[in-house]
Amino acid sequence: MRIVSLQSGTSVDGIDVAVVDVAPVDAPGASAERPTLSLRPLLARTVAWPAALRAELLAAVAGEPMTPESFCRLDALAGQEFARAAADAVEAVRGLPGGAADPDLVVSHGQTLHHWVESGHARGTLQIGQPAWIAERLGVPVLSDVRSADIAAGGEGAPLMGLFDRAWLAGEAAAARRPIATVNLGGIANVQVVAPGGTAVAFDSGPANGLIDAVVARATGGERTQDTDGRLAHAGRVREALLGALLTHPYFSAAPPKSTGRETFDLAVVDRALAASGLRPSTEDLIATLTALTARTVADAVLAVGPAPAMLIASGGGVHNPALMRALEAALAPHDTSVVTSDALGVPADHKESLLFALVGWLSWHGVPAELPGTPAGRARVLGRLTPAMGRPLAPSTGRALTGVSGLRVEAPQAEASRVETPAPVAATAEEAHA
Repeated sequence: MRIVSLQSGTSVDGIDVAVVDVAPVDAPGASAERPTLSLRPLLARTVAWPAALRAELLAAVAGEPMTPESFCRLDALAGQEFARAAADAVEAVRGLPGGAADPDLVVSHGQTLHHWVESGHARGTLQIGQPAWIAERLGVPVLSDVRSADIAAGGEGAPLMGLFDRAWLAGEAAAARRPIATVNLGGIANVQVVAPGGTAVAFDSGPANGLIDAVVARATGGERTQDTDGRLAHAGRVREALLGALLTHPYFSAAPPKSTGRETFDLAVVDRALAASGLRPSTEDLIATLTALTARTVADAVLAVGPAPAMLIASGGGVHNPALMRALEAALAPHDTSVVTSDALGVPADHKESLLFALVGWLSWHGVPAELPGTPAGRARVLGRLTPAMGRPLAPSTGRALTGVSGLRVEAPQAEASRVETPAPVAATAEEAHA
């Protein structure tokens, strides 16, 4: 089954798009009802948002008021950009060996605007990027809104990565006889810990790059939006009083399962900690301290749920920040926990989430409930809702009922992934689209 995966993370850096072939394979312990799956990415890349549209998305994520008209417009324009990224990726794959086949399904996570958490639990989540534009452009059914069903069933809707990691790493953890942990370092850090027995815990540990990016953008008047190569953090020093003030945020002491987003960890969190500490650090010292906050809270999270893991496998944009990776290594070295990127294990660090959403699409297409680590027992749900495309069926004909997945393999990519591409032209205005 060929699946196109689309998503834009909490940093709003760009649209991650991948074309992935998913197929059952023979493996020990697999069965017709619980197959081991092979995921082979034919292409994976990130397409930058048009600058003006990205600014609008960031403003919406930051909570700027929106009228129904502005929300409708933003949803449609984002959907058009997702459709453009998907169509370009499918066309690029056609020139590769085995790439001529049309996709069977598109999974579009969309762009998260808000993750509603109240009294310690998720109550709702909002992603935009109207899937009808994608279905119309590609002529393929689109699975979207992949978090809401889990929240309605009593789960957190996040992180979804536990679904992938449990299938991918259960055998590795059993062989190591110690847990194996993962972290995705996007705007928010989500951690997963897979035990030797195959059980998994997954939750958001707190900010990853989100606070660092926000402070850099404010300090530079928007000229820079990240601490490239960790240069600012390397030039500064950690201010312990400020770090202590940041660590008093109640989210860090809340018990998992839990989830959060940029609406919780924004610049107001930084400013309150600055006021409480009485410090006025340089930008370099502030970035060094926020980098230490991410490393400390990720390490605390993976150590709090059981024995120290044998390994922490990192993915996401944060793996390109040497200061953050060194801070993680230092925080976990006393516990004999090595830190590697997922690239070392054959999973592209920049596009692991794209593979996750391809897996979600395969499961939902085959009617398999997603057993997330934070979902109450017995309440796993089939994720997402389908937008049909003209002339394409909305149900597979497998001839058998599936109950789950027994394992996961990620095959070597067939195309060289590029991290960021030239932005496409700004999508058509609502008026032009209507015409």
